[in-house]
Amino acid sequence: MTEHQLREQEFQIARYRRLEREVTDPLAVGLLHIIIEDLEAGLRRDQPDWHGLCD
Repeated sequence: MTEHQLREQEFQIARYRRLEREVTDPLAVGLLHIIIEDLEAGLRRDQPDWHGLCD
């Protein structure tokens, strides 16, 4: 994964985290959480030294 792709992925995760905090529908929150976990797992797989963003 290139540096640009890594930054784009981190930006996308941050966007989904913000959305997760804003939505009120429990199903939507759950789905967003699953999406975030999947994106983070992809980063960990591609970048073993990636630790994630602080909340």
